[in-house]
Amino acid sequence: MKYITFDESRPMDLVLLGRVAIDFNPAYNDQVKEEFKPLKKVHMFEKFVGGSPANIAVGVTRHGLKAGFIGKVSDDQFGDFVVEYFDGQGIDTSHITRCTGGEKLGLTFTEMLSSKESSILMYRNCIADLQLHVDDIDEAYIRNAKAILISGTSLAESPSREAAIKAVMLSKKNDTKVIFDIDYRAYNWKNSDEISVYYSMVAKEADIIMGSREEFDLTEKLIRPGMNDKESAALWQKYNAKIVVIKHGMEGSTAYTCDGQSFSIKPFPVEARKGFGGGDGYGSGFLYGLYQGWEIIDCLEFGSAEASMMVRSNNCSDDLPNPEEVAAFIREEKEKFGEMIARV
Repeated sequence: MKYITFDESRPMDLVLLGRVAIDFNPAYNDQVKEEFKPLKKVHMFEKFVGGSPANIAVGVTRHGLKAGFIGKVSDDQFGDFVVEYFDGQGIDTSHITRCTGGEKLGLTFTEMLSSKESSILMYRNCIADLQLHVDDIDEAYIRNAKAILISGTSLAESPSREAAIKAVMLSKKNDTKVIFDIDYRAYNWKNSDEISVYYSMVAKEADIIMGSREEFDLTEKLIRPGMNDKESAALWQKYNAKIVVIKHGMEGSTAYTCDGQSFSIKPFPVEARKGFGGGDGYGSGFLYGLYQGWEIIDCLEFGSAEASMMVRSNNCSDDLPNPEEVAAFIREEKEKFGEMIARV
């Protein structure tokens, strides 16, 4: 069954709104290999574009979708790096604008202690991405897109939160599907009530919601705390959601559909390089499957495979795979571990 229908007459498949950053990861390439160690002992880093919506934009573009981005970047060399990288990937950058007050892109330094233990050190003072303004939201651009993806981090502060909410309002007005990637990051948020206020505002309008159990708990705090996954899905489907995806890390994830069905998947086993970046691969693969009109379980399998591929990678953007690479990975994993490795 097809749970969501996109307007095929629109030229843009997906417009993403939210955070873009610069990732500095311990170098791990043919020339330099910084093995697992504390961040304070790392000498060499590699630079990548980062930030969840930015990575998903790269991921869906690698899968052949036409993506655009609404965001704010610094008016400096790092801003140049982001825009030129997106241009090189084929992402439309016509609605990425430069900060005028000296705000800077976030810098993320990653610590990789073992295959199961990693963390990030984030610099986000006077931050560029949260300077997105209502004047940066163009109704015609949204009208030309099949769907818009709102990253929850964009709701953390004004003026970005008003810009994101305006984008949702214009999407509803123009029948552009709304995808809400809850994307909780503790930085910038003042308190949990504030999180619930703004997350729930967007979740009520979303056609697709994706997040972890923790993220749904934060969203639901002021509405109905303490729900289980099935109850959460039912709540949001009562509003507008057609598909609700709830993730539990290594325990797997489940998609709940508006006809009362649920579909679950387990991760593909890999030797991880880091504990982050998987969600961006997951979102890229899952959404690609939906655009192809696949069954939900196949979308989940593709997303889960891409997530596993990304946690074994040393970055969250450059190594995002194309569809053929994901399909080959799934075949190889099933040959090793059995046909039903990921489906439950």
